[in-house]
Amino acid sequence: MTKMSNMQNLSLLALSALAPSIAVAQEAQPAKAGQLETVTVTAQRRTENIRDVPVSVSAIKDEKLDVLISGGQDIRVLAGKVPSLNVESSTGRVFPRFYIRGYGNADFSTFASQPVSLIYDDVVQENPILKGFPMFDLAGVEVLRGPQGTLFGRNTPAGVVKFESAKPSLKGVEGYYNLSYATHATANVEAAVNVPLSSEWALRASTLRAHRDDYVSNVYQNQPDSMEGYNEHAERVQLLYKPNGDFNALFNVHQRSGAGSSRLFRANIIKKGTNDFADGFDAEKIYTNGLNYQNLTTRGANARLSWDLGAVKLYSITGYETVARYVSRGDIDGGNPVSGPGTVPFQVETAGSIPDLKQYSQEFRVESKASGPLNWQAGVYYFDEDATGSTDNFNVAGARTTRVTSNQKNKAWAAFGSANYAVSDVFTVRGGVRYTKDEKDFATLETINTKLTGPQAVSTSKDKVNWDLSGTYALNKDVSVYARVATGFRAPSIAAASASVPITVADAETLVSYEAGIKADLLNRRARAALSVYDYDVKNQQLTVVGGNSNVTKLINAAKTRGRGVEGEIEGFVTNDFKVSLSGSYNFTEIRDPSLSVNKCAQCTVLDPINAAGRVVIDGNALPQAPKWIINASARYNVPLADGNLFVLTDWSYRSKVNFFLYEAVEFTGKPLTEGGLRVGYNWAGGKYEVAAFGRNITNTQRITGAIDFNNLTGFINEPRQWGVQFKGSF
Repeated sequence: MTKMSNMQNLSLLALSALAPSIAVAQEAQPAKAGQLETVTVTAQRRTENIRDVPVSVSAIKDEKLDVLISGGQDIRVLAGKVPSLNVESSTGRVFPRFYIRGYGNADFSTFASQPVSLIYDDVVQENPILKGFPMFDLAGVEVLRGPQGTLFGRNTPAGVVKFESAKPSLKGVEGYYNLSYATHATANVEAAVNVPLSSEWALRASTLRAHRDDYVSNVYQNQPDSMEGYNEHAERVQLLYKPNGDFNALFNVHQRSGAGSSRLFRANIIKKGTNDFADGFDAEKIYTNGLNYQNLTTRGANARLSWDLGAVKLYSITGYETVARYVSRGDIDGGNPVSGPGTVPFQVETAGSIPDLKQYSQEFRVESKASGPLNWQAGVYYFDEDATGSTDNFNVAGARTTRVTSNQKNKAWAAFGSANYAVSDVFTVRGGVRYTKDEKDFATLETINTKLTGPQAVSTSKDKVNWDLSGTYALNKDVSVYARVATGFRAPSIAAASASVPITVADAETLVSYEAGIKADLLNRRARAALSVYDYDVKNQQLTVVGGNSNVTKLINAAKTRGRGVEGEIEGFVTNDFKVSLSGSYNFTEIRDPSLSVNKCAQCTVLDPINAAGRVVIDGNALPQAPKWIINASARYNVPLADGNLFVLTDWSYRSKVNFFLYEAVEFTGKPLTEGGLRVGYNWAGGKYEVAAFGRNITNTQRITGAIDFNNLTGFINEPRQWGVQFKGSF
């Protein structure tokens, strides 16, 4: 069966699944109690009703967003909260790795490149260190699934996660404060104030303070409650200048500083021959003989300008991001040779650092304002990054034994255009094209006690034209269907050398994606539903090989990777005071390259074939960290009282098992993970004030979420259960 016939069958399945809902869709009425508000997104760089956008997109905002981050969670809390999205990290609260539809990159090096782009206030955050900026004072989060390369600037073949800060306003003084306190003395203080300075100027300042006490004891070094704490603060100041209706300028400066534990690697926490915890495992104990800490400071600024020129609108987006300091050090073997736990064959303590990183980006975009059937936008984009990173190794006494410092300079230019044409009142066609040229120069700057093999410098250059084409058809004023075909591109990536592996370069990867879906407002806007199906092929996918039987990282290309799946979301009011939502996705991924093999783990039970060279053949495997199933459900019940509202809210997320590495092994298969949240609260004065008690991971589910495979059965785990209280006020 051909790919297109597969897609047609999936599309028919999607349409038939929603057919009963379409049949009962009614004429829209003015908004009233028990109706859903219209959701608008900027997935196509314009503000549009989410129903009219020919892309599989989810929006997280308002109460849903507040609930997720109520306990001080970092950006990883978004994992599994919308269809097809996974987020994980082997470096804790910094350096998150994103996966959409199973497609991502497990690389943890300083120069890692990811196929999921994170856009914060219209500025790409290219280096993974920048992607962990805290979530506070946000207007909303959008998750765009599938390639978005014609309208967004950097590495978007898998999709885009888009953050938008709440903006300054000329309307008046307003603001909010949000205080919470939870288990392990986890304290969050978040606040923002909006102040009009004149009839033309307004300022919005927002801040976040986050803290958690150390609560994990290092038994080997007799250090009670010495790990897993953090202190973090972030600030953002925005200045709006709006002298008239023709010009608008928004300036933004922001920074983040944090210190605390790096990820805790725990030696032999996996029972041999299973993916269970080892007997006697205690999440609040560790037996490490190395140092463990992180320090991070990032700063940035951007300017977003717009001019209304009559027939068109001109935009300028200038962004600058820098890492002033980053170091993360940890005991990678996770134990000690005396008390283990289990066998620790050799000691490995490493640190990664970024002494300097600067990123500059500039975009100019012109957007039509025509009232006719044709609308378009076009622009140019420039990106310039200069990053220096080091990797250190240490001996048992804590003294540095080796160091490799490298530098990467990356410049990219692009020109793009997109147009949509209303063929009729019910049928709209959209198309876009983008030309990109990407250049990288990579060099080893310094080595200490390390002799490297191969060249000490490499350069790559690649250009590519990408395009997309979609059509949207309105079955009626409440229901629309769409189909989309799009291509994606990620420029070549480079990994630094180590003592045993030279600098490696992964060739550019390309993608072709097919997608179809249906979106509907139902029952006089009491409910909303969306369903999409997709199928994609990646050529020369960049994959990261880590560990095996030594502490190395290198890049390879897979000849082909295949992905397909289904995504669905539905939410609505059962009664005016009872709202429920359900979403889910099925994502199937498969590596297709019979010639591809990797080194096997030191201690685990490999399930894949072993070739004559003793290497593991990974052909046919799923991509790492790619769960087949993600399911979310939430329910909110409201009890109106004389002076306010009492409410109960619960939310649950599930993701199926995942492979931690490119090969499949019994021990390194992460079990399914289900986590639940509960919130009981009371708001009054028209919602200006709210007090609530909350719990996150209320069942105290413990799962191994990642591993280190070259030494022993070392792993790391998910966040612990939290109980807390919260108070919010606005003015």
